[in-house]
Amino acid sequence: MHTVIIGGGAAGSYAAVFSARKGDKVTILEPNGKIGKKLGITGKGRCNITNNCDLETLLKNVSKNPSFLYSAFSRFGTDHCMNFFEELGVPLKTERGGRVFPFSDRAQDIVKALERELERLNVNIASERAVDIVISEGRAAGVTTNGGFYKADKIILATGGLSYQATGSTGDGYRLAKKAGHTVTELKPALVPLETEKTYPSAAGLTLKNVSLTLFDEKKGRRVFSEQGELTFERYGIGGPLTLTASALMESAEEHRYKATVDFKPALTAEKLDKRILREIDGESERSIQNERRASALKKERKAKTANDIARTLLPAQLVQPLLEEAGINPQKRAAELSKGERKALCAVLKGFALHIKGFRPINEAIVTDGGISVKEISPKNMESKLVSGLFFAGEIIDVTAFTGGFNLQIAYSTAKAAAE
Repeated sequence: MHTVIIGGGAAGSYAAVFSARKGDKVTILEPNGKIGKKLGITGKGRCNITNNCDLETLLKNVSKNPSFLYSAFSRFGTDHCMNFFEELGVPLKTERGGRVFPFSDRAQDIVKALERELERLNVNIASERAVDIVISEGRAAGVTTNGGFYKADKIILATGGLSYQATGSTGDGYRLAKKAGHTVTELKPALVPLETEKTYPSAAGLTLKNVSLTLFDEKKGRRVFSEQGELTFERYGIGGPLTLTASALMESAEEHRYKATVDFKPALTAEKLDKRILREIDGESERSIQNERRASALKKERKAKTANDIARTLLPAQLVQPLLEEAGINPQKRAAELSKGERKALCAVLKGFALHIKGFRPINEAIVTDGGISVKEISPKNMESKLVSGLFFAGEIIDVTAFTGGFNLQIAYSTAKAAAE
């Protein structure tokens, strides 16, 4: 049997390994000429290949169409994925949140392991772009490329989405699927930074850990996301893991629909935060009071404290001005003169710094694409098209999306394995 796989990314190369292992003659059509270009840059070059979790947790982290993946995940889960790479000679480690990385922290080790296995299995990698899927009497019969024609008994479409277009994700797969009669749902960025109506240039590039981000859908009047973790302020808005996860739960980039709030002090209630501010104003904080002999010096210091000084004890310098501005407090106002109302306003901003979402960053900056070939038209057991016999799908091209943490790559592996076998 000749299996032609369109796309040499994570899903395509994985499908090729398992197709060849069961005896198929395999050709990968990859315009880059090399597999795993996107795989080699994921996780900031470290490659978070999967998540060390059980099936229930895996499904909970799929934000779109999780039930479609139940069969594929059940037969090839995260433990199978880890065993696969370790058998290929890549030692792995598990980090916070169950994230699994190569022990070396080098994504290229994953890519090279796949390259070696494909070479061992005599998989042909053709540096050609698929132009058309040839269908004869309702069955996939071959692929026309910019370099010729490949007769096929089976075709696996694994071209990825629209994100990271420099790696070759041009959307060709959607065009080919549509031509074959498939429905492609609305395509939009997922796991992507967000642009905000108001930006804070002074804080651009600042990463904060252990803050809480909450996302409200003001159109539907409900909270859609709230979690503690890492957030980055960008020149255009916000990024970082919390933002990426929140973005996957946004139905659209409709302006004025979503509002995000940042809690800079999630471990403190508003009441405890106010008490801390009072201690800072009175000069009785643990940081300030060291011993009795400094008492008189501290008295003088107390008199000189400003609102800016107080805010600086609570936040990085880059955020002090934006925070006081939002609270309506003059930075140079003497700390001792801050009213109860001003302290309350300061606490409110620290516990709920509001950011109105303007929209998604461009899809090319997204980790994955939300949308794809409708799952209603694909068999969940083997990823075969319900419309065209012998045509299969794997990976991001399918309308399934998951949160960050290795879950999207696991989707690629599990669907690729199902399609291959």
